[in-house]
Amino acid sequence: MFFKRLYDLRVDNDLSQKQVAEYLTCNRQVYARYERGLREIPVSMIINLAQLYNVSTDYILGITDNPAPAK
Repeated sequence: MFFKRLYDLRVDNDLSQKQVAEYLTCNRQVYARYERGLREIPVSMIINLAQLYNVSTDYILGITDNPAPAK
């Protein structure tokens, strides 16, 4: 599921939930709920996360296992 993928991307990039939340300009608790799947993530935030991690939105959403962004 994409919630696990959010966690994995954050940890792989040595970022805290607070750092990612600041990047997204949201509260850390809100971001934590995204990671745990307790709250739906707005499309704009999925796009921002894809840019932060340099991966495709499809990868974040679990549609593909290929993290490479579209060219």
